[in-house]
Amino acid sequence: MAGLKQLKLKRQSVMKTRQVTRAMEAVSAVKMRKAQERALGGRSYAEGAVRILNHLTSSVELMNHALFASRDTGALGIVVVTSDKGLAGALNSALLKRLDTILKDPAYKNVEKVFVCIGRRGHEFVQNRGYAVLHYEENKSDTFTETDMQRITEVLLREHNEQRTRAWMIAYTNFRSTFEQEAVARQVLPLNAAALTEVVAGITPEVGKFADAHTTEAAVAYTVEPSAEDVLDVVIPNLVNVFVYHALLETKASEHSARMVAMKNATDKATELSHSLMLEFNKARQAVITSEVSEITSGIEAMK
Repeated sequence: MAGLKQLKLKRQSVMKTRQVTRAMEAVSAVKMRKAQERALGGRSYAEGAVRILNHLTSSVELMNHALFASRDTGALGIVVVTSDKGLAGALNSALLKRLDTILKDPAYKNVEKVFVCIGRRGHEFVQNRGYAVLHYEENKSDTFTETDMQRITEVLLREHNEQRTRAWMIAYTNFRSTFEQEAVARQVLPLNAAALTEVVAGITPEVGKFADAHTTEAAVAYTVEPSAEDVLDVVIPNLVNVFVYHALLETKASEHSARMVAMKNATDKATELSHSLMLEFNKARQAVITSEVSEITSGIEAMK
């Protein structure tokens, strides 16, 4: 009977775990859809910013601008965007593996590296390897705004304007579909219109409800006042902020998607284990009943 009790308690425990994973799966699905909607909601703004940048680049020489000019001195700055929470499959490990590839790149072997970390997992990875962290923020809230990203953008712009960094990269997870997230690293500074265009294009997932979402790019004539140079001094920091903001949006959508899939897999495994334990319980109970019937029959025969 002790074996039956243990099997029954074990199955009850598995069923409770299944209830938790199913609830987490449902919550992650809702959060994933909201994160996708937020990313797509800002796509028009990002596309407009890219069009303005392309228009201004045709009217002013950008190579001498501090945020566009390449340099060979200073540290390499990297913004690392990970999650604070686990239970999201290989989401963080894939990104940290991509980051480790950058750190081992021969091109940056003798270059000092500094970091801005968004998310506890990336922060722990960087600290354990002894790199300098200029700024760290947790990545818990799903209600962050573009204004919140300005704290991070100001660090990047300050370090780059004061020529302490030669370039800035951002490593994050790009949402491609519910079952596929891609760890990517893209250059933020010196600012590159092609890189920003690539970020904007990646906002729309490859498959799913939002796969067909797009905006119409209409030709717009701009009147630049007071001058293209003055406008660039305002627009360029905003473009860097857009870059960081959408990287965080993509990471959030990827995190919730990966967690939803992980919890679905856990729920399926719990269901299979529950069925297996039920079969084992039934066999054990049948064995006990058979044994008791056999004992009763033997007793009756003895009494005869």
